[in-house]
Amino acid sequence: MSGPGLTLAGVSAAYRGSTVLHEIDLTVARGELLVVLGPSGAGKSTVLRVVAGLEPVTTGRILIAGRDVTADRPGLRNVSMVFQSYALFPHLTVAENIAFGLEVRDTPRAVAREQARAAAETVGCAGLLGRRPGQLSGGERQRVALARALVREPDVFLLDEPLSNLDLALRTEMRAELRALHDRLGATMLHVTHDQTEALVLADRIAVLRDGRIEQVGTPNEIWRTPASTFVARFVGSPAMNLLPAAGPVQPAGEAPPGAGEKGLEIGFRPEAVTLGATDGADATVDRVEVVGEDAYAYLTLAGGQPVVARVPAARRPERGEAVRVGVRWADTHVFDAGSGRRYAPS
Repeated sequence: MSGPGLTLAGVSAAYRGSTVLHEIDLTVARGELLVVLGPSGAGKSTVLRVVAGLEPVTTGRILIAGRDVTADRPGLRNVSMVFQSYALFPHLTVAENIAFGLEVRDTPRAVAREQARAAAETVGCAGLLGRRPGQLSGGERQRVALARALVREPDVFLLDEPLSNLDLALRTEMRAELRALHDRLGATMLHVTHDQTEALVLADRIAVLRDGRIEQVGTPNEIWRTPASTFVARFVGSPAMNLLPAAGPVQPAGEAPPGAGEKGLEIGFRPEAVTLGATDGADATVDRVEVVGEDAYAYLTLAGGQPVVARVPAARRPERGEAVRVGVRWADTHVFDAGSGRRYAPS
C-alpha cells in the first residue's frame, strides 16, 4: 500500500437540518480494506454516500486517488458501491446485471459481456450468467453484486453492510471470500458494518464511529487491546468489557496501572481477565451461566451491586446462585476517565 486511495478531510454532512457527520478526518491507503464500525444511527452509511456523491457535504473535502471530487457528480468519481439489498434488476440476467454499468457508458456490448464474464469468474458466479436474480440464493446474489462492482475497475469499492442479509454460516463463508478477493485484487475498499466480528476479521484497520464522530482508528489488534474510550471498549467485544469504579471493591492481582484506585476513573477488563476463587477477591453471586462450547460465561453481581462477566472453562463453571470470590489480572486491565470516557493518560 502506498499513497492515499481515499481521503475525507474535515467532512461534515447534515440531513434535514441535523448534522449527521462531524468533521470526519479519515484516510484509506491505496489497496487497504478499512472498515467503518458502529451502531445503527452512527452515520456509517452516510460516510459511504458522501464519498459516492449521493449526499452533499456541508464542510470539508473528499479526495479519491489524490483528486478532489467534492463537487463532482457521482458518475465522475469512479467508485463502485455494493448495497445491503444487492439492488439487482430482477428482469435482467446475471450477465446483463453485471454488464449494465458498462453498457450505459456506451461500452460495446460484446466487450461489456466479456468483461462481465471475467468479473463473474473472479467472484465465483460464472455458472450463473444466464439466470435471473429471483433464481439465486442470497450468497449468489451477493457474488453478482460484487461482480457488478468489480467490472467497472473503480478507484474505491464502497460496501454498505453487504453481508448482513445472509444467514450466519453463509455470512462466515462470504466474509472469507471477500477478504480473499480483496487480497487478490489489491483493491481500495471502504466497508461499513455494525458487526464487530465482521470488522475484526475483515479489516486492515477499523474506524469506530459514534454519533457521527470517529472514536478511534486502528488495526483490529489495537482496537481490541487498547480501546481509546469506554464506548469502544464495550462496543467491541461480546460479552462487553466490564467497567467498574477504579476505587471499587475488586482487587486485581499484580502491579497496578497508573490511576488505579483513584476516584473519577474506571477500570475496564474483559471477561477472560476475571479469576474466580481469588483469596483476596471481592464477594459475588452467580446470576446465570451461558455455556458456549468449551467456554462458559458466568454473569455475576458483586456485593456492592455491580455486574461482572467472567469467562471460565465450561467444565469448571460455577452454578447459578453460588457465592464466589472475584479477582482481576492487572496486566489485562484498562483505565478510563469516568467523566469523558476517554482512555486515561497520567501526566
